[in-house]
Amino acid sequence: MVDEIICRMPEQFGSYFEPFVGGGALFFELKKRGMLEGKKSYLFDTNFELINTYNTVKNNPYELIKILKDFQSKHSYDFYYEIRAMDREDSFLSLSETVRAARFIYLNKTCFNGLYRVNAKGFYNVPIGRYKNPAICDESLIYGASRALQDTEILHVDFAKVLDIAKKGDFVYFDPPYYPLTPTSSFTSYNQDVFLDDEQKRLFDTFEKLAKKGLQVMLSNSDTQFIKELYKDYKIDFVEMNRFINSKSSGRGKIKEVIVCQIY
Repeated sequence: MVDEIICRMPEQFGSYFEPFVGGGALFFELKKRGMLEGKKSYLFDTNFELINTYNTVKNNPYELIKILKDFQSKHSYDFYYEIRAMDREDSFLSLSETVRAARFIYLNKTCFNGLYRVNAKGFYNVPIGRYKNPAICDESLIYGASRALQDTEILHVDFAKVLDIAKKGDFVYFDPPYYPLTPTSSFTSYNQDVFLDDEQKRLFDTFEKLAKKGLQVMLSNSDTQFIKELYKDYKIDFVEMNRFINSKSSGRGKIKEVIVCQIY
């Protein structure tokens, strides 16, 4: 998706905003290409564990690597479930930010398909993956990400916070939990808060307010009637992407998505 987004980006913009940062693929690619040189960047998400991990990578990579190396040396079936169960304990909230970040990365690198999923109580519940040699501690990647994140604001806030910070001429890219293609497509969020009709409408309202304020705005989502109807007054491009995550191999393959733009 990155190339499809970049070719539609504005040539000139002020600050860069990614209010659903997730894996940060676009941010890191823009950094690598030098497209954010001299620009302020803002990365948001409501997932505390994710934002804590980004801030730890940014501010304390050495200690993080030290803990990850320890986790790597202990990795096993039993150790995975011991680490996974940490959020069920009352002591979880008192753990250091670095330990929680190391847990987040360890689970991401060793769980099934790299999924992040929690139950209604907020407990991580993805089973262990089948990997012979998972890359639990990639030192060069962590240090590289740490350098890229310097001079970047990483905030644990709702996407609508962008309305309070972004200014005319800035560029905002929204990559929200996608609207489900079918009524049975229930995996629409990576925390316990679902992101369905009401949230999608609230996101549209934010998109529209930004566009009317003269910001340059882009959004990716699923190719559904609901989304196309919401954004019918904006430029909608259709792109074909590969889907890699599905419980059944038959559910992986090409799928259509939309990119909505308001670029000046």
